Amino acid sequence: MAFRYYTRDVARDNEVYGWVRNLADGRVEALFEGKEEDVSSVVAWCRKGPPASRVDHVQIQEEKPTGEFTDFDVRFTGSSF
Repeated sequence: MAFRYYTRDVARDNEVYGWVRNLADGRVEALFEGKEEDVSSVVAWCRKGPPASRVDHVQIQEEKPTGEFTDFDVRFTGSSF
């Protein structure tokens, strides 16, 4: 749970919008929108994660930004995109 809330805080600090959520299999999924350098900063942070976390792999899929997000939220498994 802490990873999602740390991610939210890091994203907001970097003016990145979107969401983060846990998946049923223990992975974390996130969608980031913002300036390329700001998103890159958040992704770099995700590769390390918060204290006491373990990050095994970060997979990135780039898509065209939609501009629909105005904040960064924590979502819960089963939330719709």
